[in-house]
Amino acid sequence: MATFWWCVLGLLTCGYFALAGYDYGVGMLLPAFEADERKRRRTLGALGPFFLANEVWLVAAVGLLFGAFPHLEGKVFSGAYVLVVTLLLGLVTFTASMQLRSRRPDARRGAWTAGIVGGALVTALSWGLFLGNLVLGLPPIADVLAFFNPYAALWALGFVALFCLQGAAFLAVRAPAELTGRAVRLARSFTAPVFAFLVIATGWGYFALDGVTALGVGVAVLAFGAFAACWLGLRTRRHRVALVGSMVLSACPALLAGTLRFPTVLVSSGAALTVGDAATTSGTFAVLGWFAAPALVVLLVVQWLTWRAHRHPVDQRSLLHF
Repeated sequence: MATFWWCVLGLLTCGYFALAGYDYGVGMLLPAFEADERKRRRTLGALGPFFLANEVWLVAAVGLLFGAFPHLEGKVFSGAYVLVVTLLLGLVTFTASMQLRSRRPDARRGAWTAGIVGGALVTALSWGLFLGNLVLGLPPIADVLAFFNPYAALWALGFVALFCLQGAAFLAVRAPAELTGRAVRLARSFTAPVFAFLVIATGWGYFALDGVTALGVGVAVLAFGAFAACWLGLRTRRHRVALVGSMVLSACPALLAGTLRFPTVLVSSGAALTVGDAATTSGTFAVLGWFAAPALVVLLVVQWLTWRAHRHPVDQRSLLHF
């Protein structure tokens, strides 16, 4: 039962990164487009219909973590509280700035634009540091500087490049025709740093990580395959293929953190926590089943309907949410 719910948690977490990754990528890439307000609004408008729906996946994943794996939740949030705080600051800044930027047509938007870019950057860096430390093993709580070790720093920079690639691929599909060329060039420019991140992180991890399972190796292979699909999609101008490849690639780090040493799900300061030790009681799992299954179905259906309704690029008739 614990393994089943761990897979459900993995689905929600990977879904969040696959979808919300381009939120932060578009936010970080905003200065790369012309400062013309009309074009910036249309760039953000390409993201608008998906923005809040994408963030719901994180809420669902955290809720399931609290309910199904309370022992893991306590160790993770207390063990990496510095990164959790910076992550929350980035998320709140990014979300609030997106919501408030275009609220008043006659208002100045410079501060809100800076909030979008800065919040997205802090979020990407924080996620990279957080997952990099989970893969390496959480350091002692008292040693705050240890969270910024070289391996985790590599992941932080890699996440910035990865989300930017995903955001540019998304804009290549959804942005207005006048911005598509710029988006494709940006996406191609980020393939080199993302590939470098994959190669260095994999090679470094081969020597630095212990207890790696076949599942972890499989995720690494999947990541390189997803990158190849993204790269080929950009080269052949099949931008939807490139977007799907980048979405799968963005989900791979979270998938790796959950399967690297399975059934061990957390390594921290010399101690290890298995999925069985982290899980709640069987009675709680039974209660979760009544609520989690319908909620997951609704989440998947709403996400699919949103994509189907807004599968075409933004044009003059599109409603701009932001």
